[in-house]
Amino acid sequence: MKILLPPSETKRAGGSGKPLSLEKLAFSSLTPQRASIVDALVALAADPVEARRVLKLSERQLTDIEDNRVLRSAPTMPAVDRYTGVLFDALDATTLDSASRRWLGSHVWIHSAPFGLISALDAIPAYRLAAGTSLPGIAPLRRHWAEASSAAIAQESPPFVLDLRSEAYVALGPVPASVSSAYVRVVTDAGKALNHFNKKAKGELVRALAKDRPRLRSLAGLQEWARARDFTFRSTTDARVIELLVK
Repeated sequence: MKILLPPSETKRAGGSGKPLSLEKLAFSSLTPQRASIVDALVALAADPVEARRVLKLSERQLTDIEDNRVLRSAPTMPAVDRYTGVLFDALDATTLDSASRRWLGSHVWIHSAPFGLISALDAIPAYRLAAGTSLPGIAPLRRHWAEASSAAIAQESPPFVLDLRSEAYVALGPVPASVSSAYVRVVTDAGKALNHFNKKAKGELVRALAKDRPRLRSLAGLQEWARARDFTFRSTTDARVIELLVK
């Protein structure tokens, strides 16, 4: 099983890893798309006024422009440690043991706007780019990424994909129909969709999976594991969508 996570707008600063190497990221077929976006972000950062407008930054977010300017030379850290926010705080990957972190590296993909699909342990720098941003000289990110990302997933040919991304990031790389998958919607017992608790529940789910490290190859296998760990999944009328219930 592979798990698809969205990135987070908030990120830890710094890092101790070597500068970004696009060729060393998972899904090497996406290197050309990555390179063009990194080049565009670096070029945009040379004009702070335009960068602030394009990236829709507030006064307190202006340091993000510098992060983009030094994308190719800044220190890196594993992606799952770089991202913060509700989902990644609940996952709390830095407190997992080495076996659980290796499991994350083998089973979790994060879908970032500048780098596309990457492994949870791929080394990345801090950056600023959201899924809905229109970069000068680059096609809309949905068009830039979708076909290449879907093809990369198909080439990987996982037995089952659990898609925990937001809809904005699903659009950057839909799981192809040839791959068995389930998109997760977090709801209450009454069927109400959640926001904050949506992200927290997803983080807790992935943390539990990383700690148990089950060998899952299907939705049925996931549901059997979930019942033993007090997670409740509910089927929907759409065979490719399941609901994770939060009480």
